[in-house]
Amino acid sequence: MPRDVISAMSRRSFLSTTAGASLIALHPFSARAAAGQAHLRIMETTDLHVHVWPYDYYSDKPVDTVGLARTAAHIADIRAEATNSMLIDNGDFLQGNPMGDYIAYERGMNDGDMHPIITAMNTVGFDASTLGNHEFNYGLDFLMKSLAGADFPVVSANVVKERGAGPTADSTLIPPYVILDRELTDGAGETHSIRVGLIGFVPPQIMNWDRKHLEGNVTTRDILETARAYVPQMREEGADIIIALSHSGIGSADETDMMENASVPLAAVDGIDALLTGHNHLVFPSPTFAEYAAVDADAGLIHGKPATMGGFWGSHLGVIDLMLEREAGEWRVVNQSVETRPISKRNEDRSITALVESDDTVLAATEPVHDETLEYVRTAVGKTAAPLHSYFALVADDPSVQIVSQAQTWYISEMMKGTEYEGLPILSAAAPFKAGGRGGPDYFTDVPAGDVAIKNVADLYLYPNTVRAVKVTGAEVKDWLERSAGMFNQVERDGDEQYLLN
Repeated sequence: MPRDVISAMSRRSFLSTTAGASLIALHPFSARAAAGQAHLRIMETTDLHVHVWPYDYYSDKPVDTVGLARTAAHIADIRAEATNSMLIDNGDFLQGNPMGDYIAYERGMNDGDMHPIITAMNTVGFDASTLGNHEFNYGLDFLMKSLAGADFPVVSANVVKERGAGPTADSTLIPPYVILDRELTDGAGETHSIRVGLIGFVPPQIMNWDRKHLEGNVTTRDILETARAYVPQMREEGADIIIALSHSGIGSADETDMMENASVPLAAVDGIDALLTGHNHLVFPSPTFAEYAAVDADAGLIHGKPATMGGFWGSHLGVIDLMLEREAGEWRVVNQSVETRPISKRNEDRSITALVESDDTVLAATEPVHDETLEYVRTAVGKTAAPLHSYFALVADDPSVQIVSQAQTWYISEMMKGTEYEGLPILSAAAPFKAGGRGGPDYFTDVPAGDVAIKNVADLYLYPNTVRAVKVTGAEVKDWLERSAGMFNQVERDGDEQYLLN
């Protein structure tokens, strides 16, 4: 498969600090770089999930905690702190909120149409992206038509149309990697060429999660097998540094076949210099990962290599700073630092303070689709005599879960009519999507009595999942119930104050 090589002058986002940004303090790497040394800043977004505007379409109100328009406002200043910079997205951008569903189910994507998240990313000036698992939720035709509008390369190495004898002989859905030709300005003001290799990975479990779209069209390979095959090839083709775009979470350090969260063992692959991670919807570096093997949660290192995870929905910008040194005509990483920059902060009283305002160019570029989405989500589709909320979903019978369970039961019973399975008892598995937790103390479903609009239906069930019925035994039902109960601690009758949730 031919490999894309992008010219040094084709991307406006690989910038030297301009005079207009001179009042912004330079990062120490830029300030201290000597001749033959250069500071390269890598900025990451991940798991945007079509959150372009700082708006909650479910509750139909503006918010300060999400939106690429807010993240974009950070980017100009953060770029200006570094002599050289790149902006990369780590996947899961195409699905995840009512704007995404409106495009997929109502407006559609024809040849030549622009998807609003791609429009926004073009406006901000991304250098590259990879695919996340949710890119496949609407099918391959929708995906490819959406990607056609991107002004930046999109790479993914382990989604395969035709398998070869090994990963490098595969015919992949999109290019497995790209080597970007760029120019670096060193500490003496001299410019030098550098070739930056970017390779993307997605959880191989997409073949289970989106089987109806993918089976018979593509397959997946193990992330680590794929990396070990391609990274040496990228070096042979002249990549000076290689950054893995790992839409795979930070998890176990122990390698297993076809693992979903493979970023820790991926960092150990020889030849990879830095990792952009995602999928977990968490922030790295952070204390969340303090106990993980091979992970330095303070310094932002995995197996000693810099890595970041920029939250979700545009909540943070991940930032990796590399000090590069040129020796014998080759660049090598001699120092690094890692951080994340949030777009908002939560105060002690649980209120939210915005740290940036929206980028007006992003809002203007996507405003027509935002307005269309508002009209779409406000369309009434039914009524409810009682409120549907998830405030007590983890401790009591919950109306927001009950209505989903009843809908699933009805749907499957209709499908079973006239089949050999008609008359079998139906058990429905349902769980609250919004019950606080990592989404924050205001992350709940609350549909008042009265008209039910599309925004309320989407709030009750966030994702375009596929309903499936599985014939099970009594023993399997028991195991399922035990698994469900695993989120609760066993409470001792005579014990002191105890935590209910595991």
